Amino acid sequence: MVAVSKTVDPERIREAMGLGATLFGENRVQEARGKIPEVGPGATWHLVGHLQRNKAKEAARLFGMIHSVDSTELLVDLDRHAGASKRGLEVLIQVNLAREVSKHGLEESRLPEILQAAERLTWARVVGLMIIPPYNPDPEASRPFFRALAGLAKRVKREHLDRVVLRELSMGMTEDFEVAVEEGATLVRIGRALFGERPVRQAKENS
Repeated sequence: MVAVSKTVDPERIREAMGLGATLFGENRVQEARGKIPEVGPGATWHLVGHLQRNKAKEAARLFGMIHSVDSTELLVDLDRHAGASKRGLEVLIQVNLAREVSKHGLEESRLPEILQAAERLTWARVVGLMIIPPYNPDPEASRPFFRALAGLAKRVKREHLDRVVLRELSMGMTEDFEVAVEEGATLVRIGRALFGERPVRQAKENS
């Protein structure tokens, strides 16, 4: 479980750690920049929100895994920045299976291109796929997208790529994580169920 801690203050994060949470997800590099040192040791940090290329250097320094890589250029940038600090970085490819204009993520047809690029990298390693399905209060509406992502991962595995090991499926949030687990999720991103409702101005993604 990735406890999505956007807008959550360090004191409440440490309280969650006292209850057994260790893996936290942030949406924004700039928020995580100050928060991670305040929380202190014992937490593992993932970036679950969209990442702009101009934030790649700092993201490679702050996080152990990036869930939201959606372009070859961003993947190459992350590899370069991770290499500069001699620090391995795990990444997930965000796939927009619904082709929603309002959502980030690459189309399925572009996945071979980014996976071929991953084969040539040294420090950033693709270890799975991520999806944010169209919002729907009915969790069953998300099931076809979760199932499709799991099927896509199985097809990629059959290609036996040397440096791509799709062991992770990041899918499912507060309203649909149970369905996601049934369809093979290995990482679920839970925010509201743990920390309560967020300020209205915050986006719903990864809630």
